[in-house]
Amino acid sequence: MAGKTGQKVTKADIIDSIYEKTGMSRKEIRTVVDLFIDEVKDALIEQMVIELRGFGTFEVRVRKGRQKARNPKTGESVSVNSHGIAAFRPGRELKQDVWNIGSSAPGNQEP
Repeated sequence: MAGKTGQKVTKADIIDSIYEKTGMSRKEIRTVVDLFIDEVKDALIEQMVIELRGFGTFEVRVRKGRQKARNPKTGESVSVNSHGIAAFRPGRELKQDVWNIGSSAPGNQEP
């Protein structure tokens, strides 16, 4: 699933890549991927932490509300209540794998 910097990878792309590697039916793969995503969403809604070793951790963090926030489009002053956000922290392996992206090290330069 190698690509150029800045390209998007969609759920359909992931399904196609798994299909090519496993030969499972696309319908089965789509079902498993959808179920996985649903499990992650449900756990986050329940304020649970999802730890995927070697990849990273998903968790909900609460952002404090503010009385003086600004709407970036209009510049209008608004107040914002405290609210949850979904956050991702990369695991050690993922951090190491992407560490040199963008550096001038040989093999990491763009054409």
